[in-house]
Amino acid sequence: MKDFAGRTAFVTGGANGVGLGLARALLAEGCNVAIADIRPPHIETALETLDNPRAMGVVVDVSSRADVARAAEAVEARFGVVTLLFNNAGVNLFQSIEESSYDDWDWIMGVNLHGPINGVMTFVPRMIRAGQGGYVVNTASMAGLLAAGVCGIYNTTKFAVRGLSGSLRASLAPHGIGVSVLCPGLVKSYIYASDEIRPEALKAGAKPVNSEFVQRLAQVHEFGMEPEVIAARVLEAMREDRFHIFPHPEFREELAEVFGEILADFRDYPPDPGHAQRVDFEKTRRESYRKQRRGLKET
Repeated sequence: MKDFAGRTAFVTGGANGVGLGLARALLAEGCNVAIADIRPPHIETALETLDNPRAMGVVVDVSSRADVARAAEAVEARFGVVTLLFNNAGVNLFQSIEESSYDDWDWIMGVNLHGPINGVMTFVPRMIRAGQGGYVVNTASMAGLLAAGVCGIYNTTKFAVRGLSGSLRASLAPHGIGVSVLCPGLVKSYIYASDEIRPEALKAGAKPVNSEFVQRLAQVHEFGMEPEVIAARVLEAMREDRFHIFPHPEFREELAEVFGEILADFRDYPPDPGHAQRVDFEKTRRESYRKQRRGLKET
């Protein structure tokens, strides 16, 4: 992706945090930008802040296929086909898997995983039909590479978004559509207050909000990376067609440690029946995967 000017972008979770930073950066590049968010007052505030006729707001529940489809029609009616898709909306729940309810799962999965799925399934076919190329950026997290006991459902969704993005990058390359996965660390955002937008229908089994804990998280997020900094690094990575976007360089050593631990779990076993044929097959698969990771899938 070299030229952003004149393209139409759809940014979920676009009314604050990384989404708003992306909207601002894209407008500066000459894009039309649809700010998709579930909170109408936040959309209004964002549009007033941006004060740009090339920005529009659309209220969307990303977990709803119908909502995303309706939003796509509204944006295309005003700005034309969307060729830049940013599946950025996300919520978090700070508790372990065994402490969680099915409603907890449905809520977090609905936004963090079904949201990107709905975005892809709605907009990508339209991109392909338009034949103008394009780009998809799915927001995962460093929590999509690093897992611990807390935020278990969040970890699950973000690991899945990485897999979705990797496969999509390979399959969309022949259409001239790039794909990246954004893996930020701590960001100056309001994700710590996700409970405020939890649907009433998915509150069964929800634990009472710990206001003191939320306040501590708010203080921590105050020194998170500024959304504008992340947005600039996202656009830079898109121009370079990098798959992984790591805006927080301080995670490099930790990831190297984790990958080292993964490799250390391999063992040298004696060959089993079929080993030679299997290894021969894997050589072909490995080369194919290598090309696909680079966005160079053979057609």
